[in-house]
Amino acid sequence: MISYEFPLNEKVRTLLRLEDLFARMEHFTGQKHSMDHHAALITLFEILEVAGRADLKSELLQELERQKRLLSALHNNPAISEDALDAILSEIDQASAGLLAMSGKIGQHLRENEWLMGIKQRACMPGGTCEFDLPSYHYWQEQPADARRSDLQGWLAPLLPIASGMNIVLRLLRDSGKVLRFTAHQGTFQQMQGGRVAQMLRLSLSRELACIPEVGANKYAINIRFIAANYAAKSSLFEQDVPFELTFCSLAS
Repeated sequence: MISYEFPLNEKVRTLLRLEDLFARMEHFTGQKHSMDHHAALITLFEILEVAGRADLKSELLQELERQKRLLSALHNNPAISEDALDAILSEIDQASAGLLAMSGKIGQHLRENEWLMGIKQRACMPGGTCEFDLPSYHYWQEQPADARRSDLQGWLAPLLPIASGMNIVLRLLRDSGKVLRFTAHQGTFQQMQGGRVAQMLRLSLSRELACIPEVGANKYAINIRFIAANYAAKSSLFEQDVPFELTFCSLAS
């Protein structure tokens, strides 16, 4: 199966972008080649831009507090494992403490580093980080891999509380939905919302189906079109029946 996630509000869209960027940062930082560490640094700059929203920290704290309150009410419920419940509540407490300990604007330590900001400015230009443009950056790239990795981890570390809070919220969001099975007849599907409010849709279909979903959703209806996976030609409707799984994900409030 190939799964696709479609955020239905700006908050979830931001969290999914950050999740992708933190995963990419972890991957490239773990490599040894200087080109991988260049990719890691560019990813760090992207994290800085996405996480720089003034309300991101407060939104995460509010959502974690809301979920903690709702989960705490499940104590003594025979259908709920007390150990699992205590474990997630402990994670929420730790993530909240980490966010509260963050001082100043998110990523301020990076913005105050003139050397990094010089690289960030040049990185916006095609080929702008060549050795003749940034000899000091070239010198850094020539250092041992462990030294470069240590620098990258140090620059990332103050941003990790954002990743911890984000991971918990997205995990709870993904676990909130029930998988439903549908068929898009001749590549199209529509369902009225009927008052159901979702924050994210998860759509899964067989890898053998050479098509890609396009989703449009509002509070009244969900519309899905499956487009033929043809990378060279103009996009066209995949005019076959497409069985798929759909999950409506929404955090309790």
